[in-house]
Amino acid sequence: MNANVLFRSFQEKFQLCIEERTTPTLASQIRVEDMCQDEAQKLGPKEDEKEWKMPFFDRDHHLAYTFADLSKCPTYLDASRPWLCYWSVHSLNLLNHTFSHDMKSKIVTFLKTCESPEGGYGGGPGQIPHLAPTYAAVLALATLRCEEALASINRETLANFLRSVHQTDGSYIMHTGGEVDMRGVYCALAVAKLTKILDQSMIENTPEWIISCQTYEGGFGGEPGTEAHGGYTFCAMGALTILGKAKLAEKDSLLKWLSNRQMRFEGGFCGRSNKLVDACYSFWQGAVFRLIDMELEKEEQPTLGLAFDTRALEEYLLICCQDPRGGFRDKPDRPRDLYHTCYGLSGLAVAQSYDESKQLILGGEAACLPPIDPVLNITAESETFASSYFERLLSR
Repeated sequence: MNANVLFRSFQEKFQLCIEERTTPTLASQIRVEDMCQDEAQKLGPKEDEKEWKMPFFDRDHHLAYTFADLSKCPTYLDASRPWLCYWSVHSLNLLNHTFSHDMKSKIVTFLKTCESPEGGYGGGPGQIPHLAPTYAAVLALATLRCEEALASINRETLANFLRSVHQTDGSYIMHTGGEVDMRGVYCALAVAKLTKILDQSMIENTPEWIISCQTYEGGFGGEPGTEAHGGYTFCAMGALTILGKAKLAEKDSLLKWLSNRQMRFEGGFCGRSNKLVDACYSFWQGAVFRLIDMELEKEEQPTLGLAFDTRALEEYLLICCQDPRGGFRDKPDRPRDLYHTCYGLSGLAVAQSYDESKQLILGGEAACLPPIDPVLNITAESETFASSYFERLLSR
């Protein structure tokens, strides 16, 4: 038995083979394929063995790494501190970690220092409110699944902040005087939906603006006229799903573009045409298939089924992206970090969601992750808890 038989990824027939002088882009692709092949070969039998090893999900090391990094903040991420909370808390939740009451209170207290008097959250204490850390802070609080966390969110000032950055053409700026791009629309609508403050003033012309960003390739760019990108495509489809307008997207070209982003040899996804595989796109691209399914179910049409190779994606994540010390990395030669740990685990949860019996999950029962809400990227349990809490506020 060899890797070609055991795995759906790492097939020699899909490997790029160019003997003549090549471009830097192709040289990088060949280098990444070689690295992935080397990682797969590590599972092969040693001299005194006959069988290949199956990939192992290293839950204990992932827990230790993620929990240890929860309290760390490198200087270069000082404006992303709510993101560090979200990446850590969501990862730990996916790994079935139970937070102590003391730890929950510390996280709530810290994020409260990031909340602006004007509404929304900044990247750290005393920083201006910005849609990206606002999204991260609200989702981190929701992930804790406790009323203390959800009650800490000032919904009135949050709504005021969201209205202040909504533009007349339907787009959102990331902060006062800031740039327009698709992230702003998604972050604003996601927190408004979850906290039950979404109203007409926040969505005027927004569906039309989102659709204007769909490109000739089928994916979505950050703003009209820009290149299709995995992160922006997720944000666009997530926002349209929140608005109940996903039917406006041109699905055939979108599906073609999405499907072509899965790398045939590595099994993971890339973010754009002619780019390298990256663990984070396991979620950014993979979750969009689930969003399309949600729209098809709403329209009472057949769902996509297995529109991408979920097994190959699991192989890329478990074989090539797990750091031996815990955590996930972009690709084999890159360092681990909380960002790729969060979205690697989230992508793994998306891939596993296609196996309802949980009998065919790579890595076995030990690798099983809880289901996630593909719109918000928090666990389904966290979304249900938060939605129920904010619904009760509306009825008072």
